[in-house]
Amino acid sequence: METNDSLESHVLSPQAPTENDIDEYRRLSAEQAAGVGIISTVWQGRDYAATVSAFLSVSYDPPTLLVSLYAESRIAQAVANAGRWALTLLAADQQRQANWLASPGTPLEGLLSQIPFRRGPATASAVVDGGLAYFEVETTNVHEEATHLIVVGKVLSMGDGARCHPELSPLVHYAGDYRKIRP
Repeated sequence: METNDSLESHVLSPQAPTENDIDEYRRLSAEQAAGVGIISTVWQGRDYAATVSAFLSVSYDPPTLLVSLYAESRIAQAVANAGRWALTLLAADQQRQANWLASPGTPLEGLLSQIPFRRGPATASAVVDGGLAYFEVETTNVHEEATHLIVVGKVLSMGDGARCHPELSPLVHYAGDYRKIRP
């Protein structure tokens, strides 16, 4: 049933978004809860990893994922060039790992020295220990959009580190902070 009340709306500037438009978009888009994961790859003999919350399952048949990465970041360049990567979905108790890999200016050398991980069998990328699930992916398409690269890929291997225990909660990003879902 349609209601008669008018809908309040922030209309964006038609020429280009203003700072106010961008701030309002950022505020409103933070109202979506998003899972938190770590994307990793190996490129030119070096490990790269970063925290992400913009990823999703595209298709079950064939299994396909996508991730959105800031185009100017080291991880975006490494993932785009390497062509293979891993995504580990984090549990709520892995906030420390998420914070470390989300921090600007993390070192290239020793980036993963504080995070327990194993190498994925299909990509040799880092799969974070204790994650709820992981996926190893081969890139099929990279799309440039605004300030980001949208990387799409087919799943090569997958597994879980925690086997869906009801007492575990995924790490979730909501309203600008990490949260957990109460079991």
